[in-house]
Amino acid sequence: MKIAIFGGSFNPIHNGHIQLVNAFTDKLELDRAIIIPAYVSPFKEKDKSVTPMQRYEMCRLAFRDNVKAEVSDIEICREGASYTYMTLEKLSKKYRGDELFLITGADMFMSVHTWSHPEIIFRLATICGIPRNGEDIDSLKKQAEYLEKHGARTEILDISVLTVSSTEIRDRVKNRESISGLVPGAVENYILENRLYIK
Repeated sequence: MKIAIFGGSFNPIHNGHIQLVNAFTDKLELDRAIIIPAYVSPFKEKDKSVTPMQRYEMCRLAFRDNVKAEVSDIEICREGASYTYMTLEKLSKKYRGDELFLITGADMFMSVHTWSHPEIIFRLATICGIPRNGEDIDSLKKQAEYLEKHGARTEILDISVLTVSSTEIRDRVKNRESISGLVPGAVENYILENRLYIK
């Protein structure tokens, strides 16, 4: 079985994230996608205004109609900073014999070699990247060559997905602006009903 692994803060998850997962699942003919909200990302300061379980619930709502996707609380249950190599080690044991594909956006693809224990990441999963607005495909291809020289397997899709950031969505909510079309309707309702990102 071929399994996509997609981790992140997802604060909140948005339609760009969903398009990214769907693109790789379709193009690489993956059997399953596991979405993993971090307890706290080692790259970002902890946001205490929204709990890890609220971010988990938004992910669950976002993918509830996707039969190939599941949302995992593996990193939330572990607590502490979420390191990709630790998650991949655990998943590779759980799905022994299956092939793992680590989905990343452009920024993460360009920096994955600087993460904690990249050699373990490269050994356990194929690193997948996608350009932002289709503009940085050459940079991603050069990075792929670099990663492959260091033992990684890579896949790059030269397609575009919605360009939106979680920061932009939080700011729009805070400013009482619409986020319709940027997040799934169920996620928008959850944010508004729970008054997330208002404070």
